[in-house]
Amino acid sequence: MVIYLTALNFANAMTIDRDYLYNFIKTHVKSQIKAPEHGKLSIEVSPIDPRISLQACSAPLTANIPENHNGRNVNIKIVCPDQQSWYLFVPVKIHTIIPIVVTKRRLAKGTLLDHNNIEVVYKDSGQIRGTTLSEIAQISGARTKRNLSQGSAITNRNTCFVCKGQAVNIVASSAGFEIKSAGMALQDGSLGELISVKNKKSGRVVQGQVSAINQVVINL
Repeated sequence: MVIYLTALNFANAMTIDRDYLYNFIKTHVKSQIKAPEHGKLSIEVSPIDPRISLQACSAPLTANIPENHNGRNVNIKIVCPDQQSWYLFVPVKIHTIIPIVVTKRRLAKGTLLDHNNIEVVYKDSGQIRGTTLSEIAQISGARTKRNLSQGSAITNRNTCFVCKGQAVNIVASSAGFEIKSAGMALQDGSLGELISVKNKKSGRVVQGQVSAINQVVINL
């Protein structure tokens, strides 16, 4: 990986502490790039070639992140703006780390999820596929729709908040009031999905949006 360096006197230069420079870069990146909600940034600064000596700088260093970057691989421009000015480009890898719920062990299809078999871990968002969940409370009480290996991310695709054939609470709501009734799910549903449910009392089949474990909402 190439680092560009100009206006340096390799023979007589006084060195700048590399650890300070790495920390300076990390601090600047964190101040300019917002971490995701409930997540964090992992910043990996590429080592500067040990053969390069950096001149002392009488003015505070400045850093610049290019406007057009992909959010993961960035060349940070470090500038010494004194009379013997110099600059260098340092490659930085930025990983967005987010909390996701995963299985603690292998789970069979139909397993009821709770704190005994799922946990929250932090993973690089670039390695995650599909819509994941970040809190155990969001998914506790749901069931797996297929066999899952240890460490599998819990997603809407492999779990059902409402499972076909199970009893559900039907909440019909409008401005100022709501009516609750008992029903049965006619298909699997994950959070936010529309599914068909049957009202046990009237026998009527309606469409409701999954809003919680074993609950659908119908907006009147």
